[in-house]
Amino acid sequence: MKWMNGAKAVVLLTFDFDAETLWLSRDASNWERPGTLSQGGYGAKVGVPKILELLRDEDLPATFFVPGWTAQFHAERTQMIVKDGHEVGHHGYLHEWVDPKDPGRELEALEKGLEALHQAVGVRPKGYRSPAGETSHNVFKLLKEKGFQYDSSMLDDYQPYRTTLLDGTRGVIEIPWHWSIDDAIYCLFHIKSPRAVFTNEHILQIWKDEFDAIREWGGVFNLVMHPQVIGRPSRMQLLRDFIAYVRQFPDTTFAQCSEVAQWYADHEPEFVPQPHAVQFRPDSV
Repeated sequence: MKWMNGAKAVVLLTFDFDAETLWLSRDASNWERPGTLSQGGYGAKVGVPKILELLRDEDLPATFFVPGWTAQFHAERTQMIVKDGHEVGHHGYLHEWVDPKDPGRELEALEKGLEALHQAVGVRPKGYRSPAGETSHNVFKLLKEKGFQYDSSMLDDYQPYRTTLLDGTRGVIEIPWHWSIDDAIYCLFHIKSPRAVFTNEHILQIWKDEFDAIREWGGVFNLVMHPQVIGRPSRMQLLRDFIAYVRQFPDTTFAQCSEVAQWYADHEPEFVPQPHAVQFRPDSV
């Protein structure tokens, strides 16, 4: 498949600017733990400026998914992102994990996030990425009702597609991602959930291998990063090394998520509703 600009593959550099919300949403007691919160604070204090510097050096576009609280508390940093011409997407309000049993809370997080982004930087986002990659059928319904163009929360493809709501109607466009090309699983450490921290060489090889395969198949490489993770000094070099590798292939282009969504909308095939697993639970058939 040929993508925008005649490219065989598209690379999306996306950053989930969670800041402290990543830790606050997991454990409310962290409001009183400045040491724990400082890991998220690093993303705003150091990570975002360094990432923006890299993007300027490389002359590349990016998409930042920003929780509403982050946009308010770190308004200056969020404004820097917008000033540099990068896309800002919705990422909840306080990085709340979606709870399908509480649709009212899902609506509240979506609306509070929209209002916060509007107040802080005057942005009405076109796209949404659910915190922690968790979503629900109700969220997809809300995204359509609120006029979003796309979502980036699902892991079921390497190409964009049109989602199907539970009633069988058209939903928003989906731009899938995958844990293997997310920096957090390799680098994010916390004393309450310790994990191995991988070397740049290990991570780079996985990203290169996945990129090679997606390029061969013809798709979208949706790289998910976090300023508090990729913004560390050595990890910034990892990102530069990956960008240099991708640029060896002239049939690859970089884009923002909304550009891919718009390109897909302009070229999408006839809509065919897809079934949902929930409709085929043993207690419903």
